[in-house]
Amino acid sequence: MTFPENLQFLRGQNGVTQEQLAEQLNVSRQSVSKWESGTSFPEMDTLLRICDLYNTNLDTLLRGSLEESLVSDTARYDAFMNRFILRVTCAVGAIMAAIGVMCMMDGFGVHEMLSVAFFMLVVTISVVILVASGIEHDHFCKKHPVIQDFYTEEEKEAFHHRFIWYISGGVGAILFGVVFLLIACAFPAVEEAHEALISGTFLLILAGAVMSFTYGGMQDEKYKIWKYNRDNNPTPEAKKRLDLIGTICGCIMLGMTAIYIALGLSRGSWGTSVWLFVVGGIGCGITSIILNPYKGEDD
Repeated sequence: MTFPENLQFLRGQNGVTQEQLAEQLNVSRQSVSKWESGTSFPEMDTLLRICDLYNTNLDTLLRGSLEESLVSDTARYDAFMNRFILRVTCAVGAIMAAIGVMCMMDGFGVHEMLSVAFFMLVVTISVVILVASGIEHDHFCKKHPVIQDFYTEEEKEAFHHRFIWYISGGVGAILFGVVFLLIACAFPAVEEAHEALISGTFLLILAGAVMSFTYGGMQDEKYKIWKYNRDNNPTPEAKKRLDLIGTICGCIMLGMTAIYIALGLSRGSWGTSVWLFVVGGIGCGITSIILNPYKGEDD
């Protein structure tokens, strides 16, 4: 392949238009068009920048075949993402499960402050894992802003079959939890302690469903290399939207945490106020949907 063919291949693989590539390289779109038609050639600094952007080397870009060379996971993207997804899934599931365990501890007569301390310990560990994983993910994205799509169609199809079971399994777990609640509530003489145990069991089942949804959804995103590349190279307008989403979600969760602590200290409602974090999560989700700069592009 020649340089023009390699450049067109890189753009096609990463879903980048001539205008977007020109913006990344600080050149005009006409320059990119001339490079791809073979009527002109970029300067050495520009060639090196292309190599940095698309994680390739100069010799392959100019004289080799990128289509043949970019068939392996040189950045170890798959292994990194699998670790990242597993950590996030376990951390999110642990927080949900801790709520259920806290309810069950109340049912067994454990002092409320001990159950709250257990919950806060799990939340603390989970948050540390989420923050550390997020920092590692951000570092990986900066080190590898562009990944070549090395997944074969067979691998994507095989995952699609597994994805169906992740989602249907989560839905099934929720429905099973509802059936469990209906059966448990069918007995009118259920004591208050038993109600706490029933609620805790339901929340544990719900935690399993959330973990299934989270793991399946994040694995599905892992295979969308084009989306990874787009998100790591956003347009100025998209970057503003993404920064705004992060700021609003951060304020929402900080506000909910402050309210939770205030209610706990003033009314002692450490256990019953946990729902505030659910409300905060829903608020962040709604914010992300409304301000999403890529509406319609992920379909």
